[in-house]
Amino acid sequence: MPSWTYPFLLRTIPPRYAVKYPSTLLLFLGIFIGISSCQKPQLELDFLIQGARVFNGENQDALLLDVGILGERLVLVGNASDYSIKAARTIDATGLYLSPGFIDPHTHLDRDLSSPDSSKRANLSALRQGVTTVISGNDGGSPLPVGRKLEEWERMGVGTNVGLFVGHGSVRRLVLGLEATQPSDHQLKEMEAIVAKSMEEGAFGLSTGLFYAPASFAKEEEVVALAKVVGAYGGIYDTHIRDESSYSIGLLASIEEVLSIGRKANLPVHISHIKALGTDVWGKSREVVALVEAALAEGLTVSANQYPYLASKTSLRATVIPRWAEAGGAEAMLSRFRTSENRDRLEREITENIRKRGGGESLVFSETANPAYEGMSLKEFSEKRLLSEAASVLAILEEEPGLGVISYNMVEEDVRHFMQQPWVVTGSDASSGHPRKFGSFVRKITEYGMRSNWIALPFAIHQSSGNTARLLGIVDRGFVKEGFFADLCLFNPLDLKERATFDSPYEEAEGMVYVFVNGQLVIELGNYTGVLAGKSLRHQPSL
Repeated sequence: MPSWTYPFLLRTIPPRYAVKYPSTLLLFLGIFIGISSCQKPQLELDFLIQGARVFNGENQDALLLDVGILGERLVLVGNASDYSIKAARTIDATGLYLSPGFIDPHTHLDRDLSSPDSSKRANLSALRQGVTTVISGNDGGSPLPVGRKLEEWERMGVGTNVGLFVGHGSVRRLVLGLEATQPSDHQLKEMEAIVAKSMEEGAFGLSTGLFYAPASFAKEEEVVALAKVVGAYGGIYDTHIRDESSYSIGLLASIEEVLSIGRKANLPVHISHIKALGTDVWGKSREVVALVEAALAEGLTVSANQYPYLASKTSLRATVIPRWAEAGGAEAMLSRFRTSENRDRLEREITENIRKRGGGESLVFSETANPAYEGMSLKEFSEKRLLSEAASVLAILEEEPGLGVISYNMVEEDVRHFMQQPWVVTGSDASSGHPRKFGSFVRKITEYGMRSNWIALPFAIHQSSGNTARLLGIVDRGFVKEGFFADLCLFNPLDLKERATFDSPYEEAEGMVYVFVNGQLVIELGNYTGVLAGKSLRHQPSL
């Protein structure tokens, strides 16, 4: 009890009572102490959320906690009864789970977020899944300059927070063009300078797409040189590995290359959309995991992301055209198609690549310029054209060089084994024409975390929020903690539903009751509020 209370009590209690009835003094003291203890600290809130079971972003069970938001931040995670609270709005979240907003480390949402159409910039494909932060610039392709794009998104307004990698392929294309060539010392210095500037402007690291031309022409030494620049700024190396199958150096050798880059450049490495793709490597997830575990044991920081589907999506040319034929770009490729001395070699190698993907029936056209081709398999197309599957590839790429394809090329055993690893987080690889853009995070919780019980719900939440924030170096997000940004989602897992399918890939997920981004309510009772509350996130260099 504060010292000022004693003189006050002595003045309040008449002396004769204090002497004659000493118990009276004790009674008054007890009453005053009780009154003093009831004085609670005052707390003003914009939102008070009560009754929810809270996942804090760690791999821990949910607890019944109250959560308070003031401005952009969480100011209460605990017991509201400990405070005298004045809240502008109170949300009764009884029966709901509250978790950190999910973080998607691998997307291709640059175009959506740059659209003049605010409904596209709202990024509802993400928000409907509870995703409040997305990273783009993946697979080696990023906007340049990085800083200008981040400033543009801030000015125009976006629905989710967004960060960027600097893309190795974009940097290489800027300096070397599309040719199968190696940089001179001067050109490599120029590439290093672009990467350094991008890191200073807020890039979270370097992404590569070594599977894709022209980045596929780069040797490991080139990538190491650029990764060293990133490591000096405290960034990470994120990669679509050189070969997820048996196209060139093979899956296991490609994993070894990633680990080698991490060792030589002394920085954390992150394997994007980790998978064992194609019949030749099915079942090799255990060998991949063993390689990563050995690297972790030696002290290397290694992680990966994964989308929970058995089919991938990319361009048809990337899927089956040999890289030598792509050198110089699309026009150079098409001219090779028409040259008789290349034709036999092309058809032989295309035939082999189709086999590796599981045959023509496993390759389904997607996002086509010609609606008649949408949803048609390569096998069906070749039967209609009365051509071999290899000749059909050359024919359809003459018509539509950028044709997309869904490739059914993975097995459940590998998907589940990767998903169970503590160093594999959730990612969507969000791109149009595949349900992963609209359903990855919800699918992981419902299909793998609830129906099949392959992973626990706290683990699924952790791998979609806190663990991702830590490995990317995202500050003050990914956890439900006082002082952190108020990126939150509230849901009943029994009501979550992934609605997107391969036949209808643009259906938004259902079941998110409330979603907050930077303290603003963007999904309310399942409805979008129209608010563009996202921020451009910038990695803080550690130089």
